[in-house]
Amino acid sequence: MSSAAVADTDEPIPPALRIEGLEHYYGPLHALAGISLKIPRGEIFGLLGPNGGGKTTLFRILSTVLPIQSGQVRIFGTDVAGDPAAVREQIGVVFQSPSIDTKLTVRENLRHHGHLYGLRGAGLDVCMDAAMRRLAIRDRADDVVEQLSGGLRRRVELAKGLVTSPRLLILDEPSTGLDPGARIDLWRHLESLRTDDGATILVTTHLMEEAEHCDRLAILDHGRLVAVGTPSELRTRIGGDIITIETSEPEALAPLILDRFGAQASQLGNLLRIEHSDGHILVSQLVEAFPDRVHSISLGKPTLEDVFVRETGHRFWEDA
Repeated sequence: MSSAAVADTDEPIPPALRIEGLEHYYGPLHALAGISLKIPRGEIFGLLGPNGGGKTTLFRILSTVLPIQSGQVRIFGTDVAGDPAAVREQIGVVFQSPSIDTKLTVRENLRHHGHLYGLRGAGLDVCMDAAMRRLAIRDRADDVVEQLSGGLRRRVELAKGLVTSPRLLILDEPSTGLDPGARIDLWRHLESLRTDDGATILVTTHLMEEAEHCDRLAILDHGRLVAVGTPSELRTRIGGDIITIETSEPEALAPLILDRFGAQASQLGNLLRIEHSDGHILVSQLVEAFPDRVHSISLGKPTLEDVFVRETGHRFWEDA
């Protein structure tokens, strides 16, 4: 294969990841609908979306597990469809489901993974030692994995992904099964990888608090890319406070609020949601105006879930 077939010539230094017009179908189901995205080198980038949003399909394509049907994906300038073997040499992949052998030691798991990539001897030993030190599991190298806690097992998964010194680390729901303390440790290790090693990290997640750790995010819903930006940039799209009203009469109450206060209330099940610049003032006015219709009311600053609702018209955990 010629270099022209795989080289990204759009920029002198290609980004870590470039996706253009990516489409994917499972029969009649449109799993990815024309995704286009560029991720610079050295960024921690998150793919945020509910189950069924398209995250897993995109993850499988980027990790070369699933073939590209339509569109183009380049990783550090290499065409994923044209030269998947070259792409695999540049990426590390940590799947959501455990992929380590619990009957083997930490060291044995890492060694077997290195063998799959053609690493042997002293060179492999150096890579293994560096990965274990990076994840602070060097002192557990000879422990059988089934004896480790969930947090330590996840570190072993990450260390395995680092044995080959990947330029792009792709993580599918990395904090699955971890307690809050282990999640904090995980993100500290990921930040260290980016800062100290210059790694680019791509994370798929359905957890809002996890998404907040990312430099930038892409929000996916039903295979569509609905928003891209830093967590702060995305929240500023709201432009005010969020008022959430629980009522048994959402359809009747929404037009009354619009007529009396000029505030547009969107319905989400038995809830009404209002974006307002002076939410603290409107809350008291709503309670006073509709005491029998407002069962409960809350006021908060915009969250990433609010951004999702605004962009999709439905809540994160329900079908549109």
